[in-house]
Amino acid sequence: MWQAIRGILAGAAAGAAGTTALNAATYLDMTWRGRPASSTPEETVERLADKAGHPVPGEGETRDNRLSGLGALSGAATGVGIGAAVGALRALGVRVPPAAGAVLVGAAAMAVTDGTMAALRVSDPRTWPASSWLSGAVPHLAYGAVTCATLDAILARRRALPGR
Repeated sequence: MWQAIRGILAGAAAGAAGTTALNAATYLDMTWRGRPASSTPEETVERLADKAGHPVPGEGETRDNRLSGLGALSGAATGVGIGAAVGALRALGVRVPPAAGAVLVGAAAMAVTDGTMAALRVSDPRTWPASSWLSGAVPHLAYGAVTCATLDAILARRRALPGR
């Protein structure tokens, strides 16, 4: 049981590192191409809150600011949560080669975010142009690579500690 908890905690920390990489890659893309931030995180949070029967309070700019903050927090929670799930799988003995792990973990994160948006009808990924897919895929690949590398480093360090 403790091994599973350690795996989940290590995965959550790795997911936080991966989320930082995803955000950095996204902001670099925005800077490079001069594109605006996506409004889909805020729209997704708004739809989820409405469906839960707890609309985001406030009006005008105050409400918009809350939605912006909640959108960013939901992305962080997704990244940490997927990292925790990957850590749990590692604790159960699931191993994949590093490159495949980066792609699988990045694809899982992208599937969760895009699937949620599609299910809530915030956006329809089937209609996205290639540039939109690329601007989502590259940061999610960075997320997967950093999450997997960080998890490997945490677990390797743990095994190297005296008395382990």
